[in-house]
Amino acid sequence: MQRQVVHEQWEQDRAAFHELVTAATVEDLRRPSRGTRWTNQQLLFHLLFGYQVVRALLVLVRAFGRLPDPISRIFAWSLNSATGLFHILNYWGSCGGGLLTPRLMDAWFDHIIAALHRSLDRASDAELARGMHFPTRWDPFFRDHMTLADVYRYPAKHFAFHRAQLTLGSAGI
Repeated sequence: MQRQVVHEQWEQDRAAFHELVTAATVEDLRRPSRGTRWTNQQLLFHLLFGYQVVRALLVLVRAFGRLPDPISRIFAWSLNSATGLFHILNYWGSCGGGLLTPRLMDAWFDHIIAALHRSLDRASDAELARGMHFPTRWDPFFRDHMTLADVYRYPAKHFAFHRAQLTLGSAGI
């Protein structure tokens, strides 16, 4: 894993998030996003939350990565069976999170990125190679088996995908 590439991508996403939040007007934030049921403000929270959830995923991979493979396979299967509930919670969570002010989201994003930088810098190569099975029905970027290194790369993919759904700016692009 090229750690510096991951660090740089996170910094690009952090700068983009700052730019999006700073440039957005109240009208922009209230506008519906493209291809989702969220407003732009709710989708901005979802972008942030994609990075936040990585902190929990890191704990899971570190734990399950030390256990026999069938245990994480069963865990992923059970989570896949609850996909409907996950999607409901994911939707309503971002609706609620979208009530946060853009300024607070911006500060939170900085905090998350800083924590992820420290975490990646502390991770050993052996830890980065450990992995577990994931609920592939929860997110298009989850693969059946992901290593800790894969999880560190995940939020940038999630960010890029959803960023394209924002309709910010006077033309709604």
